[in-house]
Amino acid sequence: MKHLRLVLGLLFAVNGLAMLIAPGHWYGAVPGVMDSGPFNAHFIRDIGAVYALGGLAFMALAVTAAARDYARAASAFLLAHGAIHVFEVAAGVHAVEHLVTDAPGVLLLPLLAAWAASEKH
Repeated sequence: MKHLRLVLGLLFAVNGLAMLIAPGHWYGAVPGVMDSGPFNAHFIRDIGAVYALGGLAFMALAVTAAARDYARAASAFLLAHGAIHVFEVAAGVHAVEHLVTDAPGVLLLPLLAAWAASEKH
């Protein structure tokens, strides 16, 4: 479990840092993002800060159980973010194909994160 937490932490932190440092590049490079709305550097950086902090929480959880609540908070954000993507498809804002593109990053990783942040592991 330690390794999963570390990998998730690194993925979230790298994604967050990319959003903070190069929001324009991130916007153009991540599949499906351009279909979600117009470029907004400030908004991308806001979300990038949450991803970066979530990444730190998971890296800390790989070392100490004292970081569990932080990782849970990060998981809650990630799950809510994924739920928004599902809702937008269900509401007809985006086609199902958009969710298929998003699924690995906005559905699978949050589910893994929630599992990795649970007390049982």
